[in-house]
Amino acid sequence: MKDLNKKRVAILATNGFEESELREPKKALEEAGAHVDIVSLESGTIKSWTDGNWGKTYTVDKTLDNVSQNDYNALMLPGGVINPDALRKNKNAVSFVKSFFENHKPVAAICHAPWLLAEADVLKGRKVTSYGSIKTDIINAGANWVDEEVVVDSGLVTSRSPKDLPAFNKKLVEEVYEGKHEAQMA
Repeated sequence: MKDLNKKRVAILATNGFEESELREPKKALEEAGAHVDIVSLESGTIKSWTDGNWGKTYTVDKTLDNVSQNDYNALMLPGGVINPDALRKNKNAVSFVKSFFENHKPVAAICHAPWLLAEADVLKGRKVTSYGSIKTDIINAGANWVDEEVVVDSGLVTSRSPKDLPAFNKKLVEEVYEGKHEAQMA
């Protein structure tokens, strides 16, 4: 396992995130030595979505209006349908996502989270994957969409669904360990 030596990673999420897609990457990052903050639109807690129902709540560590990409080495975006759909309607959330690309920092997005990447206009010419139902949205945003368990393109890690979490988490940790990627651009 890579030693992330207290690198800082933001997980941007709001109510309706797929629980395993936040819980498992957070655990993998922390086990590798990273400090992980759950960043959200409001303070308090956010509620997960699991198997078609509301799931556990998670404590928000920082609010979006109190952080910037300067505070973090990388960004992780969990999916679920509700979570990225809500976040992509928030200008500050979209700007936060885009700022990681502008500063060449690793970004990881799973399932429906690439919707946020499309909204941030950072997919043109990138090789990515996502949940199959948003394939057309991702292609329309300019990406080269492929159906693979995990895809890495210059610091951008994407996967399709919770079943891909083992491969996704491995590549997420690896990209955070490697750090900035000069080819990672908005």
